[in-house]
Amino acid sequence: MEPSPLTQQARPEVFQQKIVQLYDALFKDDDDNEKSEGFWKEFFLLKPDKATLYKLLQDLSTDDLLHLQLQTRQLFSRAITCVKAGNGPADAHALDTITAFLASVLSKKYTNPSSDIINVIAGLDKVDAVFTEFVATLDVTIRTGRSLDIRQKAVEVALSVVSGAYQTSLLSYFTHRDLFPSLMKFIQDSDTTSRAFEPFTLLGLLANYNKFEFQNPYRLRLDDFVNEEVIKRIIVSVGQTSATSRSKYIAIQEDIPEGWTITNTLSMIGLGSIAPGPKKPSTPVVDPEVAKELFAKLPGNEAAVLLATYDFAHANKLFCFTFVSLGAEKGAEAPFSSFLSLTSYLLQHSYTSARTSLYSHVNLLIIRQLIEDQVLCKRICSDETKMTVRLCRQRSPYLPSVGGDRVLAASILDIMIDGITHNLRKRLDVDLYSLCVGTILRLISHLSRSRTRLNYHWSELFRSLLSLVRFLTTYTDDVKHLTNIETLLDNLVNLIALSLSAGEAFLPNPAAYDDLFYKLVEVGETLVKFRDNFELGKRPSNSIETLISVSTYYKELLSDGANGKKVKNLTSAQVAGVIKQGYETLSIQAKEGLDSWEKYREADERTFLKKMARAAVEDVKKLVSDA
Repeated sequence: MEPSPLTQQARPEVFQQKIVQLYDALFKDDDDNEKSEGFWKEFFLLKPDKATLYKLLQDLSTDDLLHLQLQTRQLFSRAITCVKAGNGPADAHALDTITAFLASVLSKKYTNPSSDIINVIAGLDKVDAVFTEFVATLDVTIRTGRSLDIRQKAVEVALSVVSGAYQTSLLSYFTHRDLFPSLMKFIQDSDTTSRAFEPFTLLGLLANYNKFEFQNPYRLRLDDFVNEEVIKRIIVSVGQTSATSRSKYIAIQEDIPEGWTITNTLSMIGLGSIAPGPKKPSTPVVDPEVAKELFAKLPGNEAAVLLATYDFAHANKLFCFTFVSLGAEKGAEAPFSSFLSLTSYLLQHSYTSARTSLYSHVNLLIIRQLIEDQVLCKRICSDETKMTVRLCRQRSPYLPSVGGDRVLAASILDIMIDGITHNLRKRLDVDLYSLCVGTILRLISHLSRSRTRLNYHWSELFRSLLSLVRFLTTYTDDVKHLTNIETLLDNLVNLIALSLSAGEAFLPNPAAYDDLFYKLVEVGETLVKFRDNFELGKRPSNSIETLISVSTYYKELLSDGANGKKVKNLTSAQVAGVIKQGYETLSIQAKEGLDSWEKYREADERTFLKKMARAAVEDVKKLVSDA
């Protein structure tokens, strides 16, 4: 009897997906032949395993990849052809495959980055044709792909190659082929605002590519863009992303101050078990050192969108106006409120890492540009755009908690105070402090010129400014030679002098004005040391002598006591009386132009913006590889 042709094969010890078998077959180093049409048809009809493909390529060295360039080039060109054909589901699988492929290939450290990457992907002799076709295919797919999901996958591929090849010549293909109209059309056609995150983040990277070396076409596009509906979608997306980033801080440490309740009171005296009502689950308390390490890893990689937000704010007035004015959707907070809230959390933790400091800095630059626009500054300082802003309360000392809607200027001042209070270090972040002090100066300048009396806890602001003076006086040797320290010193002194000379125009009541004079008298001796330590008297660009003369004047009055009688210990009422009496003979010799400031020039921030772009690129790389 003849044996049956149907023989039972041994069951494999580990089941392996068919697509993974094809990956292994493709990257065999002993196979130099081009794969058949049938191989590629099956390859793209099967759902890709992005994680396995990424790991397989990551395990290869750069030399291994260069040795397998025939296979990698086939994969790339075949995937482009498949996407271009637009037949599902193969086009979606091809896009996912390219994303994982590029995320791995472009993340490696090559001896000659540009030429080695080109050899792996296309070959030096064919790179122009292959990459021109590749970028054109992405452009068309993003604009007119057969579904929103396919179009979004094309955006993800673009993010993968732009972030991965940012330091190479391959980015020039994205400046020759303008993707801006396609990206904006995708945002306009999107069914949810969350889809705007990736194209807008991509736009931020493209707009920053060599923007100081040549006329970047994406930057010019941002200047001229006037589609209000798309701008609103982008702004809502920025607000949602800001809220997501903030939630990661809150997950480490909940910081909402609890209001008074019977339950809280009973719990404080050890009788929580008899408190009425359901027991509220408590947020786990994290060890302070562990929390510090966790905070240093924040914000999340999604914060890369803040670079694009900066570029749009710098280039487009309509974007700025809509950003500040757009109200909250039902059940959500206003986008600008979320942005300010995230800025508050970033600033309280800015000292934890260089990366956090970069994102704090870029948000402060956005706020600075909004405030320098006089129309927007008027809105920010008026009751017409009141908003509730959740401010960070994760580190003491805390500012007074104010609930409900507030004038935006009040929330911004709180954020600046927290930035000043919580980042005092011997290696002072001078640029961060200059931005905080400069923002306060611009706000007070507008308030005094427009004679707008802002209801605010001004004593906290003046306390923080004078605490900064004390800190700088104490650690003069550590900070004296830091870059740009002179600018910070002049702005700090002139801000206090402006508050003295123009306080009646913006402070809500005489008591707030009296408090400023009282605080100045308290730091009289420190002001003299401050002047001498930094040789401020030799520079006419500050008003230190104005502060010292006012402090000396009142110190003499107080030493004489109330009604000219020498008294050792004056009551607070007597001190207030002396300060009021002193107004009659006080002459504040303030410099001209204390309320003036220099308008923002992007060229001054060139070094910082290049660092910021590199940080955003790294964050996008992680977003792509984790997807």
